[in-house]
Amino acid sequence: MDGSVGGNLIGADGQPQFGLFEQPLANINYRDFDLRDAMDKPRGRLAKHFAFNQFQFISLCCEELIVGLAIVDLKWVSNAFVYCYAPRSGEFEEFSFVQPLARRSHIDTTPNCGEARFASGRNQLRISAQAGSRRVELSLASGLYIDAEIDEAAGYQPLSICTRAGYAGWVYTQKTTARPASGRLRWRGRELDLAASEALAGVDWSAGYMRRETFWNWGSLSARLGDGRRLGFNLVAGVNDTGYTENALWLDDKLVKLSTVAFEFNRRDGEAPWFMRSQDGVLDLRFEPAGRRCERRNAVLIASNFSQYFGRYYGRIQLAEETLVLDGQWGFAENHFARW
Repeated sequence: MDGSVGGNLIGADGQPQFGLFEQPLANINYRDFDLRDAMDKPRGRLAKHFAFNQFQFISLCCEELIVGLAIVDLKWVSNAFVYCYAPRSGEFEEFSFVQPLARRSHIDTTPNCGEARFASGRNQLRISAQAGSRRVELSLASGLYIDAEIDEAAGYQPLSICTRAGYAGWVYTQKTTARPASGRLRWRGRELDLAASEALAGVDWSAGYMRRETFWNWGSLSARLGDGRRLGFNLVAGVNDTGYTENALWLDDKLVKLSTVAFEFNRRDGEAPWFMRSQDGVLDLRFEPAGRRCERRNAVLIASNFSQYFGRYYGRIQLAEETLVLDGQWGFAENHFARW
């Protein structure tokens, strides 16, 4: 890794620091970036504002429930979504909300001490971070309620990375998986104690001047092994892989960096298995979808073709000290096209 940073992303010369950081950055000060077009001409304040995208995604996983939720700020529009899936019964419910011009929406540029919030009518979502924890508060008109706290205290070691995006842009992302979660959740008459259910959380905080048109494949796991250890990973292909990758796994609190990962799947068959293999031979995984949340929007300026699957992982993870075996732990996979 490149050494402890912990300060601003953009330096005095108006350029971002690229690389993999030992410590997450304190402030993504994008307004200080010297943004230029493809002909190297400076772009104005409005362009700098509207081209900057941010999002935060949270997952919660336990034997009783799988939850995914996000706040996305594209400046021209913002949206939030949440879905719940009960593995034992197969019940599934999703909610999605949109705000033109990102009204009643906000995401701070401080990943570890700020907040993200979204409101639409009686539906409210807030994700707030402070030293040692990240809190998720969600209340929907439907009755879905979440008040969860994600442990980011002792041993917390997120993947923090900044990579080039297209000719003139960049993306900073901070990710972690398999973090202990506590609090409570109410859905369809159920009340779930997250700590008692040994729920684990994943966090994706991303911001930057992203490629105008892009795609990615993604795999994520937050689960417990048979001996009780926490295992998580974040796997990506197609985005944020210019010189560095955001592929990593966590075993309890230890971060292990991975090389590039190849995804094999049939996007026309939502029930077919996925295969994910890393170039370094560490990963050889099969993902079997159980369901998905999908969304297609084409609004000329912006567009999204989004399929996020939840299902079970099987396979082998070959570490230097031991071989880990996955035999049906729940996780996520995603195929996404975006025009920002």
